[in-house]
Amino acid sequence: MSHIYIYSPSSAVRDKAAFRRGIKRLQHLGHEVEIDESALASHMRFAGDDSTRIAAIGRAAASGADIALISRGGYGLTRILPELPYKQIAKAIAKGTQFVGLSDFTAFQCALLAKTGAVSWAGPALGEDFGTEDTPDDIMEACFDDLVCGQGEGSGWQLPKSDLPALAARRGAAAAATAGQASLKVDNATLWGGNLTVLCSLVGTPWLPRVKGGVLFLEDVNEHPYRIERQLTQLLHAGILGEQKAVLLGSFNRYQLGPHDKGFKLQTVVDWLRSQTRTPVLTGLPFGHVPTKVLLPVGHQVDLLVQDRDALLFWG
Repeated sequence: MSHIYIYSPSSAVRDKAAFRRGIKRLQHLGHEVEIDESALASHMRFAGDDSTRIAAIGRAAASGADIALISRGGYGLTRILPELPYKQIAKAIAKGTQFVGLSDFTAFQCALLAKTGAVSWAGPALGEDFGTEDTPDDIMEACFDDLVCGQGEGSGWQLPKSDLPALAARRGAAAAATAGQASLKVDNATLWGGNLTVLCSLVGTPWLPRVKGGVLFLEDVNEHPYRIERQLTQLLHAGILGEQKAVLLGSFNRYQLGPHDKGFKLQTVVDWLRSQTRTPVLTGLPFGHVPTKVLLPVGHQVDLLVQDRDALLFWG
């Protein structure tokens, strides 16, 4: 199958059992797995000090692997963005190494896109996805296999029914409403995004790509809906959302509502956002800190097609 290089650019690996399970499962699938020498390093909350993690990223780029897969997310990449070997990473990608990850890895992906235009993949992490105690999700594994085999051409999902009124209400060349069916078509747009909190932390820095006419996808975990709204408001007021052709919202989970919310929930945030921007906002994208996740090419040109509740992203 493929040569997969495992490295740790962010937080230290705490769940060693999940790490080992992930390695064994990838090997069981027939992959050759190479583990970076500092993959299990620990310095405070990080997988080694800054220089250790920068060196690990350099070794991943020099590995010649088909896939460079992060062990986990957490925190740590934003503090080392100025020191990353961007040219070396872009050269590795040009030679066929695909960098895959999510969560804190959003900082790496946005900075790479801003500095080089190179494409990376938003997708699984070793421990969270391949190292789970349960059987890894079939859809996630199938999407990962498509990447490994070079066969992935797109991804699709079904929109929740709550999206239909907003889509059907839209007018213009890009969208139409007919007989209860809503449609949306976006051509040749740059797909970008990732974790909402991490992406917002890059606003006003050289590491946030200035994508106009793109398709922005977002997800987050352990963030209450009011915090999600606050961060979306930052992107809105910074003019970023208004410059996109569409915004795709993935999973926002592992938060708890309280009695004082008095009906304020995630759907409240989505409804409010739609009232503030003309950019179409679609939900239900199967991506985030959930077992079922597709792989998304960050920085690639895509077409987006929505017909009724069927949403399709094409990049092949």
